Amino acid sequence: MNLTVGNTEVAAHIVQHLTGAALFKIETVQQYPADYHETTEVSKKELRQNFRPELSAHLVDLSEYEVIYLGYPNWWGTMPMAVFSFLEEYEFAGKTIVPFCTHEGSGMGRSESDIRKICPTATVSRGLAIVGGSVQGAEEPIRKWLGIQRR
Repeated sequence: MNLTVGNTEVAAHIVQHLTGAALFKIETVQQYPADYHETTEVSKKELRQNFRPELSAHLVDLSEYEVIYLGYPNWWGTMPMAVFSFLEEYEFAGKTIVPFCTHEGSGMGRSESDIRKICPTATVSRGLAIVGGSVQGAEEPIRKWLGIQRR
């Protein structure tokens, strides 16, 4: 199924709404195919080759952020390789990375340990795995995970 807005982006907007965090979308110079199944094949090839795709946009200054909510789909048991590119581009010393992913049955996979390997000087919080098909109704689980009380 091809989505006009991806499940991870929906979840990121919920996180933004609840926390007031700024949004930055990790995108690659070479766009992924519009077709979901074609994208999964490209992502599988990138993972096999340990390929780091070039990013199309970059943060100017990460120093103003203490907490980074990092959202991504679980592709083949971890983050997309573009997220690896993003994490390797910046220094996260003293930062807290709060990961969340969307998936269709594989949960967080090994993504949390991969983040810790790439960002050994950052604190990596316990992540939240959201089933993609239920992301529209995920505000309450996200709120609970973030420790935000209802008003």
